Amino acid sequence: MGFASLGSGSKGNGTVVSFADDDRGSTTFLVDCGFTLKQTEQRLARLGLACGDLDGIFVSHEHADHISGVSAVAHRYGVKVYASYGTATRLEIDCHRFDGDVPFQVSGVDVNPVRVPHDAREPTQFVFSKGDETIGVLSDLGSVTRHVLQQFKTCTHILLESNHDRTMLANGSYPERLKQRVGADYGHLSNEQALHLLEQIAHEELDVVIGHVSEQNNRLDILEQLFQPMRASVRSLNIASQGTGIDWVGYRPTARQRSFSEVS
Repeated sequence: MGFASLGSGSKGNGTVVSFADDDRGSTTFLVDCGFTLKQTEQRLARLGLACGDLDGIFVSHEHADHISGVSAVAHRYGVKVYASYGTATRLEIDCHRFDGDVPFQVSGVDVNPVRVPHDAREPTQFVFSKGDETIGVLSDLGSVTRHVLQQFKTCTHILLESNHDRTMLANGSYPERLKQRVGADYGHLSNEQALHLLEQIAHEELDVVIGHVSEQNNRLDILEQLFQPMRASVRSLNIASQGTGIDWVGYRPTARQRSFSEVS
């Protein structure tokens, strides 16, 4: 199994998760689609995939940087869409609705939609499991709760938001109201909050991708310095960008043949 990012940040988000399947080759999902149809096609192609390879799109919440391409991809390629009841009310497409914190199964993969504190109608983040492998996507939340820690502590792979540096946010160009929203308990995780979360769930078999990094209120050098000590506690740690995301971590599925080869 493996995961990759199409791009992660305030201009668009999309995370691909894929599990090997003896009968079907692999099962591949896209978590959120905040890019246009053309951009999504191009970004998937960089990962060796096409929209037709997707077995489903899971939507975390209704903000534009997570849903702007969902309807177009679903309509063009007939991809099933999954969203919470609250999120579904804001989507311009029929979808499979679920209750937050009620696990279900899709194509042999266990899906746990975890409720998180974020300023949306019914936001969830996701934990996907099959056998001993668990992929967590935790990209939008304003605070770290005991519930979130409990649900994500068993992950073997995780995309974790580290949105902003508090000093850069406070001194930056955002309007005061937006600064307050981003830094609030229902906004986005600061670098320090993300580090604190990671410290509590880290283990030597964990692959970490830091994502949803603000281009205006964060910097790569700050993140590298802050998270450097954690590299000794996890299997790998990388940072996804807004422009190019990140290539496969774990295993790479090939288009529709769905055979797997390990990525070094």
